[in-house]
Amino acid sequence: MAEEVLEEVLEEEDTQKGKFMTFRTGSEYYGISISYVNEIIVMQPITAIPEAENYIKGLINLRGKIIPVIDVRVRFEMSQKDYTDRTCIIVINVKSTTIGLIVEEIAEVDTIMDSDIMPPPTLGHKGKEQNKYVYGLAKTGDTVKLLLDPERLIEDAAIEIPGGENQEEEQ
Repeated sequence: MAEEVLEEVLEEEDTQKGKFMTFRTGSEYYGISISYVNEIIVMQPITAIPEAENYIKGLINLRGKIIPVIDVRVRFEMSQKDYTDRTCIIVINVKSTTIGLIVEEIAEVDTIMDSDIMPPPTLGHKGKEQNKYVYGLAKTGDTVKLLLDPERLIEDAAIEIPGGENQEEEQ
């Protein structure tokens, strides 16, 4: 019986391997491993956090759970843009922290094999903030998608919510 459960878990992991949630921000397409993605939700009312970094848009209440949200466009040092009916929030889980990423438009779930991922070029990218969050490039169809490392994307955000689930438990 335990072997059957283990097989199901392994099969589920296999179905996620190489799958990326892709989205558009600005004129670029990005991908994030589906293993980090909890869900995609429509824009919600956001409560601003005073004195927070400009890319931290604030907090949302998702079914009673308080989740900080980051505007990916602002995080990549692009100009602020009004949200539209296509703007949505990708709720991800990174290192036991749940966080929302505001993106302009969801593209699709793409299958990208490790062999199709190239390291990002290092020439001519001085001052491009987004490149420190990109670990690889993938060509799918006729577009190139920048693959994001969610841990790097949120690592210096240092968001703590008193009494919230995003805080590490003390041992």
